[in-house]
Amino acid sequence: MVAGYWDIHEYKFVVRIKVAKYLYFLADIKGKMNYDSIFSIVDHENQHSNLQRPYILKYSKELNTAKKAAAEASAIIREYASDESFSIELKGKNDLVTDADISAENKIIEILNEAFPEDLILAEESQARKILPEGRVWIIDPIDGTTNFAHQFPRYCVSIALWDQKTPRVGLVLEVASQELFTAVDGEGAWMNGKEIHVSQNTDPSSSLIGTGFPYNNLELVDNYLVLFKRMMEKTHGVRRPGTAAWDLCNVACGRFEGFYEYGLSPWDVAAGALIIQEAGGVICDWEGEDDWLFGERIIAGNKVIKDFLKDEIQACFQKVQLKK
Repeated sequence: MVAGYWDIHEYKFVVRIKVAKYLYFLADIKGKMNYDSIFSIVDHENQHSNLQRPYILKYSKELNTAKKAAAEASAIIREYASDESFSIELKGKNDLVTDADISAENKIIEILNEAFPEDLILAEESQARKILPEGRVWIIDPIDGTTNFAHQFPRYCVSIALWDQKTPRVGLVLEVASQELFTAVDGEGAWMNGKEIHVSQNTDPSSSLIGTGFPYNNLELVDNYLVLFKRMMEKTHGVRRPGTAAWDLCNVACGRFEGFYEYGLSPWDVAAGALIIQEAGGVICDWEGEDDWLFGERIIAGNKVIKDFLKDEIQACFQKVQLKK
C-alpha cells in the first residue's frame, strides 16, 4: 500500500461528508431529496474508514419532522398575529397563555405523533413533566415569548427538541417574526438558515454583549438579580433582554451574544437552544457550574471563558442556597 494512503483517504472522506451535508441543506430547502441517497456518495469510502456515518443521517427524519412541525406551527401563530384574534388567559402571575399557544402546540404534537407514535412528549401547555423520562422524549414550547406575542413585540419562537436517553439529539428554534431557523443535530454542528454558526471567540467581558431574562413571576431573588445586573452593566459592553430564552440561546450560538444567564426557566425554554449552543462550540452549566440546567431553572451559556466569568459574578451576588431551585 502506498505510504500516506490513509491520510489522503480520510481527508477525501471528510471533504465528501462536508459536500453531503451541503447537499442535505440544499435538499431541505427544496424538500425533494431522499437523504439516504445523498450519503451514498460517501458509502464507498466509509467501507475503508473508521469514521462513522454522521448523526445527521441517523436523525434526518427527526430533524425534518421537527422542521415541518415548526413551519406549520409558525403559520398558525402568524395567522393569529395578523388577525389579532387570539384570546389571553393567565396561568399565574404574569404567566400568559393564548389560544395561539394551544393551537400551535396541538399541531406540533399531531405531526410528531404521526411520525413517531412511540415517542413521549413534554410540552409546556398540555403535557408538562417534572422529570425527564427514559427513552425518546420531544420537548416542545409552541411559543417561547408569549408575552412578546401578546403585545405584538416581534420576538417569539417555536422550540422543539428531541432528547434520547437523557441526551439532546435534535434541536430546533424558529423565530416566527423573522423566520430565523436555528437547528442542530448531535455531533453535526449548528446552523442558521442553512449556514453553519459558531459561538463568539471573544473572551474579554468588557467588549462582550450579554443576554439575560428578568424574573416575571418569582420575584424572591429580584434584589440579588438587580445587583448582578448592575455588575454586568459595569463590567460588560452591554446587556440585552429580548424576552425569549430560546432565541437568546441561539444568539449565543451564532455569536451575537458572548454569554447568557437567567433563572426561573423551564425545560422547554432551553432544551433545544442548549444543544444548538453546544454544537456551535459553546458550553452550558447551571449556576453552581454543574449540569442541572434542564430542570434546575438556572442556566449560564457562552464560550468557556465568558461562561466562567458569568458563573463567578452570579456566585458573588447570590447566597449558595440561592444558586439552585
